[in-house]
Amino acid sequence: MSLPPEPADDLDAITRERRQLINLSYRLLGSLAEAEDVVQETYARWYTLPQEQRDAVTSPGGWLTTVAGRICLDLLGSARARRERYVGPWVPEPLPGRAEWVGGGTPADPADRVTLDESVTMAFLVVLESMTPAERVAFVLHDVFRYPFADVAEIVGRTPAACRQLASSARRRIRARRSPATTPEARRADVVRAFRRAWEAQDIDGLIGVLAPDATATGDGGGLVPAAVHPVEGAEPVARFFAERARAVPGIELLECPVNGQPGLVARKDAVTVSVLAFDIADDRIRHVWAVLNPRKLRPWTAD
Repeated sequence: MSLPPEPADDLDAITRERRQLINLSYRLLGSLAEAEDVVQETYARWYTLPQEQRDAVTSPGGWLTTVAGRICLDLLGSARARRERYVGPWVPEPLPGRAEWVGGGTPADPADRVTLDESVTMAFLVVLESMTPAERVAFVLHDVFRYPFADVAEIVGRTPAACRQLASSARRRIRARRSPATTPEARRADVVRAFRRAWEAQDIDGLIGVLAPDATATGDGGGLVPAAVHPVEGAEPVARFFAERARAVPGIELLECPVNGQPGLVARKDAVTVSVLAFDIADDRIRHVWAVLNPRKLRPWTAD
């Protein structure tokens, strides 16, 4: 990888790469738990190299990125088969903002090291899920992390020209799914607040008022907790679905919290997080709602 050389025996330099590796792996996999496993495996491979081989590596950071990228590429290939067996839709693992970590104070490493920008919004991650593994790796490495295609080719195992085509195909997918009009962040928070109030009041008309006509709601329970097996489509069906959920599960507390860097909601019952909701908003209307109920994906939101 064409990165500045650094001493191979510089433990601090090696450790500092952890943040980059977590950021890369989360964007490639959409799962913090899997990203942590990738980083652990990457460091294990580094430290099992004989000392003379480590000393010969001119850029340990580049070596670590290459290995992590290849591990993620392999995992993405097997993930498709795993998700075919997944109960209901699979939604990427939601991330809280710094202040929303259970327990307060400084969030635990490594999740506080995931930079919350446009490339980790739920809408963006869902589009990444539609890509082939090679497209996703090429696009994220080049367009998000600015690696040259020559370096991307080392990870993907294809020519730089082929990687350029993969990234171009991925960009077309992004453009095809991009919201038609952006809504300022302050206004997005207002829309989410209006949704919360209407949901709490079981106000179907109020919910319809903040939903786009073709709105969809997707729930991920992973077969561990009840959730809709198929996405709910259309403003009125989505509104009725949430109103019925409010009646069926009384005592839910709804909190407005950042989810993957965007305004979202956290549903708690008896002080336990039971669901995290992310939204895609355009033209002051909610186009998509993603509700993650799978408790295995709510670790950062739940006290041990």
